[in-house]
Amino acid sequence: MTEFKLERQEGALLLNAQLKLELGPAVEDALIKGLAVHFVAEAEVMRDRWYWSDKKLGTVTRYYRLAYQPLTRRWRLNVASEPIAHSGVTSSLSQNFESLKEAIDVIRRQTNWKVADMSDIDPEARQHVFYRFKLDVSQLPRPFQIAAGSQADWRLEIGRQLRLSAEMVR
Repeated sequence: MTEFKLERQEGALLLNAQLKLELGPAVEDALIKGLAVHFVAEAEVMRDRWYWSDKKLGTVTRYYRLAYQPLTRRWRLNVASEPIAHSGVTSSLSQNFESLKEAIDVIRRQTNWKVADMSDIDPEARQHVFYRFKLDVSQLPRPFQIAAGSQADWRLEIGRQLRLSAEMVR
């Protein structure tokens, strides 16, 4: 991940991330052949506790579905806050792109993503945000799930943890 920042704005904690995301040849080939690929981005706000495991203050998730439309020769990207069904019927934002690079650039750039309300953050406690981004192999058709387990191209996961500074939470 090249850039990962947290900002406080209008009573909310916002995440800005610029991912270093490169798809392997097997994933690109599957996309070009018409297979939709799903990605999941998740951010958890956690409070440190010495006597037990860290307390989860909140979790937000974004789901991405990227597919090639062979008839129009365009790429379609759906973004939603809930899992995107295979039928595509869900409340999601949808965009079309001329190239795969344009679509991937949108996935790479995650800006002003609200991960928590500042009222949920305790200014006296130590807290951190754990961020994960992965290719969701469980959304692939079953034969691809089996094949994906043995190919490195299908194992795409990025994780990062960032501690909230005292200045940010006050």
